Amino acid sequence: MAAMSFICDHVGFGVYRKLDHTPRDRKAYLMSEGDRTSDTALIRAADIWLALGLLTRLPLPWSGDQNRAARAAWAWPLAGAVLGLLGALTGGIAMAFGLPTGVCAALTLTVLIIASGALHEDGLADTADGFWGGWTPERRLEIMRDSRIGTYGVLALGLSLLARWSLIAAALDHGSAAPVLIASAAISRAPMVALMAHLAPARPDGLARAVGRPPADTAWLASGVAGGVALIFAGFGGFLALLMGFAVAIGLGALAKTKIGGQTGDVLGASQQLAEIAAMAVLVAALT
Repeated sequence: MAAMSFICDHVGFGVYRKLDHTPRDRKAYLMSEGDRTSDTALIRAADIWLALGLLTRLPLPWSGDQNRAARAAWAWPLAGAVLGLLGALTGGIAMAFGLPTGVCAALTLTVLIIASGALHEDGLADTADGFWGGWTPERRLEIMRDSRIGTYGVLALGLSLLARWSLIAAALDHGSAAPVLIASAAISRAPMVALMAHLAPARPDGLARAVGRPPADTAWLASGVAGGVALIFAGFGGFLALLMGFAVAIGLGALAKTKIGGQTGDVLGASQQLAEIAAMAVLVAALT
């Protein structure tokens, strides 16, 4: 969990997975690359591939300029939609074979976790441990970098898995798994971009500073993309789910500023998990 935590905690978690580098090597490599002038165009077609490389573990050919890691964040909701589609296909196929709904939901959740590399789950666990296990910002950040998982992390991760499994099972039962999974996966990636844009990194070092913070227009575009996906697949319920996802993420952002003075990759991962649960809950209520 240590390597995954380090990579996730510094935003650039997937950029160099094609290289067989240690986290320390990745940090040094990106810090050396970070001084280059970044492409400032709002949108590039390759951003979608870069987003998929950052947020998934899909075996895709490498494409994209690492200097656009922050700018490409507008496409993170599209990467989420791809993951949601994979989950929906898994659940649909499992249901077609007549498996119990609970088993189908478990298989769907497993695919979602594997395809994303469990990066956001790791962030949620580390955030829970750090926020509630330390008394000072410095100690909390130290705990969040610890490879060991504590009681708060176990409880947060267990409750998150239980909530998502229950909501996926409900969606499968009512035949609405595809819109629920695709819309919630897209929605939950947009608040990460907003938090990156509006909260300073809590650490004075690390890949987050080298990658850079996405500008406000990138954050707004990511929100628009997420909203578009949500409206297409879930209608007005998708809009409500987007609002709820952002409300939860804003609350977490305020807590992060109080607890550690800003955001880290772990906080971003936690925001994705909480926003996805909130969005799923609204969508299941609206579509079933």
